Amino acid sequence: MAQVPQRFFDALAVRTWCGLSLSALGRAREEIDAINVYPVADGDTGTNLYLTVESAVAAVEAVFAAHAVGAGKPGPGLGSSEGPSLAETVGAMAHGALIGARGNSGTILAQLLRGLAQVLAADAENAHSDGEGAHTDGPGLRAALRHAAESARQAVAHPVEGTVLTVAAAAADAADGAEGDCADVARAAYDGARAALAATPDQLPALERAGVVDAGGHGLVTVLAALVETFTGRAPEPVTVPHARVAHDPADPVGECPVDGGFPDDPSVDDGGDGDGSGGPAFEVIYLLEAGDAAVARLRQRLDALGDSLVVVGGDGLWNVHVHVDDAGAAVEAGVEAGRPYRIRITHFGHGDAHTTHSERPARERTQRAVVAVVPGEGLAGLYTEAGATTVLARPGEPPASGELVQAVRRAHAREVVLLPNDAELRHTAAAAAEQVRTEGVRVALIPTRSAVQGIAALAVHESGRRFDEDVVAMTSAAGATRYAEVAVAERQAWTTAGICQAGDVLGLIDGDVAVIGADVAEVAATVLDRMLAAGGELVTLVLGEEAPESVAGRLQARVRQAYLAVDTVVYRGGRQGALLLVGVE
Repeated sequence: MAQVPQRFFDALAVRTWCGLSLSALGRAREEIDAINVYPVADGDTGTNLYLTVESAVAAVEAVFAAHAVGAGKPGPGLGSSEGPSLAETVGAMAHGALIGARGNSGTILAQLLRGLAQVLAADAENAHSDGEGAHTDGPGLRAALRHAAESARQAVAHPVEGTVLTVAAAAADAADGAEGDCADVARAAYDGARAALAATPDQLPALERAGVVDAGGHGLVTVLAALVETFTGRAPEPVTVPHARVAHDPADPVGECPVDGGFPDDPSVDDGGDGDGSGGPAFEVIYLLEAGDAAVARLRQRLDALGDSLVVVGGDGLWNVHVHVDDAGAAVEAGVEAGRPYRIRITHFGHGDAHTTHSERPARERTQRAVVAVVPGEGLAGLYTEAGATTVLARPGEPPASGELVQAVRRAHAREVVLLPNDAELRHTAAAAAEQVRTEGVRVALIPTRSAVQGIAALAVHESGRRFDEDVVAMTSAAGATRYAEVAVAERQAWTTAGICQAGDVLGLIDGDVAVIGADVAEVAATVLDRMLAAGGELVTLVLGEEAPESVAGRLQARVRQAYLAVDTVVYRGGRQGALLLVGVE
């Protein structure tokens, strides 16, 4: 479905852009990871960019949610005059990216977003004071892109051409020559960035040797493509890049996965460094820092003397510090002298050991294998827990972030983990979480379950005693053999694959697409069930939400007994799960 274009850069456009960027980075994440060869070929630049934007999205959504609550509305209040201003929204985006920035590429992207936000907020406030709407137009976006590129370059101690900094500068240059509205400027910036990305191997020998373009630059082009889609309603053609000729050691067992292919293991540190892509310091040190401008200026000098790939971004008392050093303790001590460092993360490039502050606890023996699952309601959480899974509760309208999935995998404390996202929209989030915990030595297999009923089927055949590969294959087969459906109530008028629905209509979705529109829950559910069983089946799983009529389960069970003699039915109470009813047919 095409994205509805935005005319101006206002609060809603920021929200749309952030969401589209996260989805686009989710799709491109593995490709970007695979071409990360500079300055250290650690292979998760795409993952770090995804995590950075994910944090920005969460901050923006929190602002919209706060305004919706203040207006007395249960939803996000998209069309409400009570919604957040452009200044609030871009400020939240920049702050979220700053505190969630991961790796060198994510840190630079956070500064690009911060520079953009500073100009957009000021432009919108000036327009508002003149009696105009709180938004900006083409000239404002041109100025914002220019300031973003310049502020990002200033944040890097020793800028290198052929990196994301070069791509950002090219985008700003191209935007400067564009006339027209935000759509024209965004398209020009994207075209300029894409051309610059293609030229990066000619500027950086490490990229030329590997036969790839810059990974961080690829990520920025992906984000700018989402900006084009925000203002035009159409995504430009995706960037295609060759695979790196630099391979990771195939004998490395960490991250090995028969289902999703496995990924390289170490945290990303790309773009803007001053090395040649080989050798270099042993540790990556990242932390947030509360400090004044003068103290940060002294910190830059000290860290620059200690190591390389130094990037310090932020302002107004809060900074994100990133550096590669051989003496990690000295880098942290420098932060303590400058102010209050926290969220300290130290990664050893050679071994992928990740350490965070306040995480020391008595060692306990890991179990061999665990299942971690996202579940949509308290009832299913209990069911999954009884079956031995570690669960993450996804409340309606509040999907979990990758950090919550990472924490759940850590709670499971196993050498091998099977991850069940149970939602098509969580595939990229789960993949980013899996990538992150692989750096900690955990073997993770991501089974792309799209519904909790597929997860139930997978969990039913799980056997921790057999080989990991065999267990994953069996669980994947069981999930894949389970068709899924849900019955829900439409929140607003919309076009669907079954026609136009109105707010309050009962929708029956089969395998993610609207198949039935009706007025009665039981009738829609029965129609959905008949269509699913037309292709055959042996077991029907029904999961009732807390708002589903009590009679629905009984009517559906009776229908199965009367019309499908060889089919069994099992019913669970899902609690507050969003949908009125989940249906699985195996």
